[in-house]
Amino acid sequence: MNTKIHFDNLPATVTEKELLELFSAHGDVVDIHIVVDRAGHESRSYGFVMITPEGARAAIQSIGGRAFGTGTLVPSEAWPSEEVAGSKNDRTIPRRMMSRLY
Repeated sequence: MNTKIHFDNLPATVTEKELLELFSAHGDVVDIHIVVDRAGHESRSYGFVMITPEGARAAIQSIGGRAFGTGTLVPSEAWPSEEVAGSKNDRTIPRRMMSRLY
């Protein structure tokens, strides 16, 4: 099973190809996603990389705090979305709130 890495402080000009080159030195990269603003399609300065578990540990240790572009990348293992309280992925609305909406 692969590990998802979350990274912060991503310079706005960085491409997925550049991240692929950076992370693939540590393991097999399965997926890369740079989070962008819906309206302006500009980078929100963070994203995710799906990589092998061994590669994830190596990348976090090696890349953490390293200058990249105009920023310093801060990688960490991503939390599963169901563990994040009140995350945007939790789309359930309590019944008492439904009556206020309609």
